[in-house]
Amino acid sequence: MGLLTIGSFARASRLSPKALRLYDELGLLRPARVDPLSGYRLYDPRQLEQARLVAWLRRIGMPLARIRVVCELPAAAAAKEVAAYWSQVESDTEARRRLTTFLIDYLSGKDTAMPDARTTLGIRYAVRSDVGKLRESNEDAAYAGPRLLAVADGLGGHAGGEVASAAAIDALRPLDAELPAGDLLNALEHAVRQANDAMRHIAESDPSLRGLGTTLTAMLLSGSQLALVHIGDSRAYLLRDGELFQITHDHTLVQTLVDDGRLTPDEAASHPQRSLLLRAIDGKQSEPDLQLQDAIAGDRYLLCSDGLYTVVSAEKLREVMTAVADPEDVVRKLVDLANQGGGPDNITCVVADVVQL
Repeated sequence: MGLLTIGSFARASRLSPKALRLYDELGLLRPARVDPLSGYRLYDPRQLEQARLVAWLRRIGMPLARIRVVCELPAAAAAKEVAAYWSQVESDTEARRRLTTFLIDYLSGKDTAMPDARTTLGIRYAVRSDVGKLRESNEDAAYAGPRLLAVADGLGGHAGGEVASAAAIDALRPLDAELPAGDLLNALEHAVRQANDAMRHIAESDPSLRGLGTTLTAMLLSGSQLALVHIGDSRAYLLRDGELFQITHDHTLVQTLVDDGRLTPDEAASHPQRSLLLRAIDGKQSEPDLQLQDAIAGDRYLLCSDGLYTVVSAEKLREVMTAVADPEDVVRKLVDLANQGGGPDNITCVVADVVQL
């Protein structure tokens, strides 16, 4: 059989010609030949298997950049990558399900305290922050207490960054107290609004601090519920049953490009605009992500600034968090690894174990 036109190949693969043109541009599925005179794309029938794989992966919602990774792997490794992706999808879906159930009960006027809110769980925690090897000052701030965990990474230069991250943490501190599970998300959202107002007032009172802002990733515990608030590119990870999951989504330009299939994760890591934030607490309109997690004894959480995860790989994070028992030893080891990797930025991390009291 000879080469197929894009129309014939589209019908055989069940992909639209528009999708095939996009996949060509992204390097996912190149035509076998492009006619030099007409510019028509021509495909080899043997490419149908890869085309169908791309179509199937799109059908399960996999981002284009991750599909490119899968297509370049041997079959066995590709299967593991698909399994890892679907595990993350299920984790994200379960978090959304819990939040949806909570919102339905709340809006229906039902008791918003979860049935297991009396479960006696606590957290064993440690926090560590380091200036790194190249920065003159530390613009990160962090907090770890019996119910509240938080990391903030300040923006706006030396003075502005320090002021901004400290203001965000100060807005959260009063939450380290006993709250009903039904109030967790509202309390975190209100604290972010307070922090945002504080940024605006600081910038208005001191022109030299205009442009200040901060990321914020924080968790608040009540009973068997953990509420998460997130804005910016600090991160939260969950270690459960030996698997490490990133449970926040970076609010950055490059992450948007990765989501759209315009960049691969590897390309994003070295992109010149990788630190450009699309959302932050900066005195303007700030829309944080909010979610509810079930607190399960044995889970371990990591909250960190980008000074850690841009230097220490996810696999190394998982390795350390799995192998090292004491949270104090974990945060010390992670900061040491980031500094050994060059320490180009401030490094801050909070590690917390969910324990039965």
